Amino acid sequence: MSKPIHSAVRIGHVHLKVADLERSLTFYCGVLGFQLTQRYGMQAAFVSAGGYHHHIGLNTWDSRGGKAPAPGRTGLYHVAILYPSRLELADALRRLMEHGIPLDGASDHGVSEAIYLSDPDGNGLELCVDRDPAEWPRDAQGELAMTTGPLDLKALLKSKDG
Repeated sequence: MSKPIHSAVRIGHVHLKVADLERSLTFYCGVLGFQLTQRYGMQAAFVSAGGYHHHIGLNTWDSRGGKAPAPGRTGLYHVAILYPSRLELADALRRLMEHGIPLDGASDHGVSEAIYLSDPDGNGLELCVDRDPAEWPRDAQGELAMTTGPLDLKALLKSKDG
């Protein structure tokens, strides 16, 4: 087995092919609350949270007016957007509800809580918050034992700061 990658390596950003840049900006900025950091006309835009250069690139270079891939094809399953707290994940859920965005699912994975949905182009999104690693489920040998159970959305909406 090869040497593991450095523990500080992170995924910095993702680029998504979209059919309609304006529609995507309305969703990512208007619904989810990302901020537009740069735009290249009607071809591409970059959005972020907290002033980062970009977390998500949206482009129509090869996809303007295109259709989402058919089910059963390879490609991106979903992009996980990690929120800093349960309170912020609850805010994301409220935003989705206010805009009538349907959910594809909601799960408690033991290590995290996650809400699943699709963007306007059918790209899968996971909006999630991690639990403290000290709370992660472990098996008898101490190995990580992630689970998938239902996420109580009503309880999530009642989240308080702190």
